[in-house]
Amino acid sequence: MMITYRPYQSEDDFWKMRAFLREVFVLNGFRERAWHVARLEYARWHTCLNCHNLTLYDVAHLWEADGELIAIAMPDGGPDEAHFMIHPGYETRELEEEMLAVAEEKLSIQKENGKRFLGVWAMADDPLRRELLTQHGYERKGWVETQHRRDLSLPIPQVQVPDGFTIRSLGDGLELLERCYASGLGFHQGDIKIAVENRDDPTWYRNIQTAPLYRRDLDLVAIAPDGAIVSFCTIWFDDVTRSAYFEPVATVPSHQRRGLSRALLTEGLHRLKRMGCLWAFVAGFEPGPNRLYETTVGAEYGHYQSWQKTW
Repeated sequence: MMITYRPYQSEDDFWKMRAFLREVFVLNGFRERAWHVARLEYARWHTCLNCHNLTLYDVAHLWEADGELIAIAMPDGGPDEAHFMIHPGYETRELEEEMLAVAEEKLSIQKENGKRFLGVWAMADDPLRRELLTQHGYERKGWVETQHRRDLSLPIPQVQVPDGFTIRSLGDGLELLERCYASGLGFHQGDIKIAVENRDDPTWYRNIQTAPLYRRDLDLVAIAPDGAIVSFCTIWFDDVTRSAYFEPVATVPSHQRRGLSRALLTEGLHRLKRMGCLWAFVAGFEPGPNRLYETTVGAEYGHYQSWQKTW
């Protein structure tokens, strides 16, 4: 069987990538050895487009066998990193060698000292890729993504919403602007300047809302007694695999440690279960969020690690 490489070429490729990730996610037993389809959409419309002004034409690379998509390499944002998503029937050293070579050529960046840099992600329990990266001079450095999931056939506890606060779906108009403002505070340590910039031009959030899986009823916010949005989480439900992904989740600094994120996540789990969802997923990079996700969504089940090389 002939395996061929090509860069992303058309909008049809995006829909092929979505179908491929759905198939692989099920084949992998609902484990994130390849991205959940929601991560592709969030990468396309937020981390690539909003954060780096890049499209899939700039960063996505595809491999096919007899015309069928079998592997993807791309960053979750801009160049300097690569995620490999491979059909489990084609996980060979030869293919991963080729994908790594393409990633080093197309996705590495040149630093100020003239040297090149690339980070490649691998599951902690993936001996093939870990061995490959080690032999090519990569070292385990940088971020570790801790993955959590919940079987929604199990009971979901009820969580008390703090007095005076309300949890509901995001509205539009001025409320959309306030959601943009809260994002700036929640992800930038209460930085008012970034929050105002987020609110002044909400184009970035409108981009996210154009993703096929986006649903306003699953874009949840916590409203303070004064009417401000102070915590939020967006849930991406894929009705093909009947699985969902939480991204992003945050609370503004002045309202943290009130249980608002826990209440939002729990409300989201209940909504998903009523919709027939089977599995819910969330990932964290820091101890605080991971403690929240473990006690609310589920125990950690995987660690996705960054390996880095400078040459």
